[in-house]
Amino acid sequence: MEPHLLCTGFRRAVVCNYNPAKRRILFHSRRGYATPTETSSGSQDPVRAAAPIRFSSNANQFAVNRAEFVDDAENSVGSRPGQSSRIPLLERIRILPASPSYFTGTPRFTDDFLALRALERKYQLLPTLPLAEAPRVAWKTLEQYRTELGEPVRLKRYSSLLTLLKKLNSIHPSLFPVEVERALARYKRVVQPHLNQPKPVVVDELGRARAVGRRKACHAEVYLVEGEGQCLINGKTLTEYFGRLHDRESAMWPLKATARLDKYNVWSTVRGGGTTGQAEAITLGLAKALLVHEPALKPALRKAGCVTRDIREKERKKPGRIKARKMPTWVKR
Repeated sequence: MEPHLLCTGFRRAVVCNYNPAKRRILFHSRRGYATPTETSSGSQDPVRAAAPIRFSSNANQFAVNRAEFVDDAENSVGSRPGQSSRIPLLERIRILPASPSYFTGTPRFTDDFLALRALERKYQLLPTLPLAEAPRVAWKTLEQYRTELGEPVRLKRYSSLLTLLKKLNSIHPSLFPVEVERALARYKRVVQPHLNQPKPVVVDELGRARAVGRRKACHAEVYLVEGEGQCLINGKTLTEYFGRLHDRESAMWPLKATARLDKYNVWSTVRGGGTTGQAEAITLGLAKALLVHEPALKPALRKAGCVTRDIREKERKKPGRIKARKMPTWVKR
């Protein structure tokens, strides 16, 4: 029983001497102000905002001595006595950028793109033509545009610019705004190849019609004049220059297809290529010269296949082969 009594006595002694801990009082920190909020009548001035930075209209404001700026700032309206000289310094170094896109990688391109987007939104309700029916325009290439701006414009971004230009160019011509026309003129090439017209071929004072024909690497210059049916090629007759009958018929095919063999004289100079290519080059040149004398023969010449140039070219030789397609002889052993 003695251990039990000892435990009970210790427990009562601890309870009698127990003092609960005091609560921790939370103190809110007072806000500190850099400038006192309460002002006295004689010691401090009321809190005021700093004077705005002033930019003068003088073009030489940055060439004036600093002392003159300080004097001008101290004597200006709204300046406080003893004002710091930092404001005149800011007036000298704080230069506003000319464009909101100044801090982009390509500010001039960004300005152009935003201007075209604004025009697109402004005239988006105007009727437009399909892109296939819109007027053909040759726009500046990427290299020309980069040279003009002096900025590294990427191809993807320039493609998006061209898309906007094509949309604006597709506006119906009867309602095409003058503002859009002036904006698009800046992106057009100086020379528009779509507006170039071929120079008309006429009969000269000697009664000759001159035309040029090409085939592969051959170039033929043909003169056609009314006569008895004579033909000279590089100073030689037709039979002397072309040994094959097929080449002779091919060279004179336009006159034969229109039954004009005995009504015109042909004089031609040809160079380059082989005999077959030279004969077909003379065919094209002779057909063009014949159309100068008789334009009404164009349907007959087109039906005979003399008007359209053959654009096929000689196939190049491949490495490991004798010619374009001929393979060397293969031996098993």
